[in-house]
Amino acid sequence: MIKKGGQITYEERGDTLVVHFGGEIDHHSAVRVRTEIDETIIAKKPARVLLELSGVDFMDSSGLGLIMGRFALQKRCGGTLAVLDPSPAVMKMIKLAGMDRMLSILKTKVKGNERE
Repeated sequence: MIKKGGQITYEERGDTLVVHFGGEIDHHSAVRVRTEIDETIIAKKPARVLLELSGVDFMDSSGLGLIMGRFALQKRCGGTLAVLDPSPAVMKMIKLAGMDRMLSILKTKVKGNERE
């Protein structure tokens, strides 16, 4: 892990930066972590960013903005971004917003005999 800031931790896996979120992503938490994530992306210049959201219990539209803003930043930096293992609450918001059509969503956690 690189560093810890509130509800997020960072992990480097080769040229991939994994940002692990936990708890809630609302207006207050999104504002607080947005700058930190951007600074980390700009400093590390990863080819790929994974936003790991399995530990997120609640997310409002500020969380959607947080995801899309990092998506745009990573694209401007020449890299890619994907959402990793979104919790059911996060997946519901992503689908309601239609963001599942533009974002890569990766599911690695297995539930029963199938991937969630």
